[in-house]
Amino acid sequence: MKIAITGATGFIGRELVRQLERENGIVVFSRNVEKAKSLFPKAEVVAYNPKEGGDWQTKIDGCDGIINLAGAPISQRWTASYKREILESRQIGTRRIVEAIAKASNKPRVLINASAVGYYGTSDTETYTETSAPGSDFLAQVCQAWEKEAEKVREIGVRLVILRLGIVLGKDGGVLAKMITPFRLFAGGPLGSGKQWVSWIHIQDVVGIISQALNNPQLEGVFNATSPNPVTMLQLCQTLGEVLKRPSWLPVPPLALQLLLGEGAQVVLEGQKVLPKRTLEVMRYSYCYPQLKSALEAIFCKGG
Repeated sequence: MKIAITGATGFIGRELVRQLERENGIVVFSRNVEKAKSLFPKAEVVAYNPKEGGDWQTKIDGCDGIINLAGAPISQRWTASYKREILESRQIGTRRIVEAIAKASNKPRVLINASAVGYYGTSDTETYTETSAPGSDFLAQVCQAWEKEAEKVREIGVRLVILRLGIVLGKDGGVLAKMITPFRLFAGGPLGSGKQWVSWIHIQDVVGIISQALNNPQLEGVFNATSPNPVTMLQLCQTLGEVLKRPSWLPVPPLALQLLLGEGAQVVLEGQKVLPKRTLEVMRYSYCYPQLKSALEAIFCKGG
């Protein structure tokens, strides 16, 4: 297959390209062409601006599938202008992808569009599946706008798979890259109360779910890309300490995170318990790492 990928230089995208390029031709859309070429010497790299149309859109013509992962990072301070960037990088970026698909003579068979479990809002008590109603906070609104743009691809006869991603765990980025240093310095512990839910997934399972969505023409609609076994922040930190053989007793107070990240502290101070009901029952995906401890052991003890 010939697969086009946006957001390829990010944490998930790097691993996705590495695995998919073994059997597929890859077209990488990137704002940083030199970085993308150095990371992906085998791929075709196309310069693009996700908020603007242009010649890059013609490169979608003839692709078999599009994987849209692009979006501004959410793990930094949310100023008013940066909140606009978080929204527009996803909303307008997806709109331009759908426009390009509509113009293509040889349209892709499938668009796989990222979203996030932030769609559901936050709660310490509720359990969410793919059919649960959306939340009303900022991230929930972003996810709804993001998905609404992707849904338009159905009108032109292209199969759509939306993946609501949880907290992705892997060796070379994501939340673990930020948490690992204090643990190695014997100063690790839960962020905030520790009671908030963490709906996590190993990066290999993200790639596996995307691969299955690419290759099975019967799959469409929303799938939660989370482990079937979510944990609390306290459980995550205790298990991480156990795997690293480090203590996990020193909590990071909410005020410290709020001073550092402002409203963006919501990402780690609040959570949601999300179950991958359709991923298990409809996709019938078999998880490589359904349990947290084995996932962390694979990352830190086996280099996975």
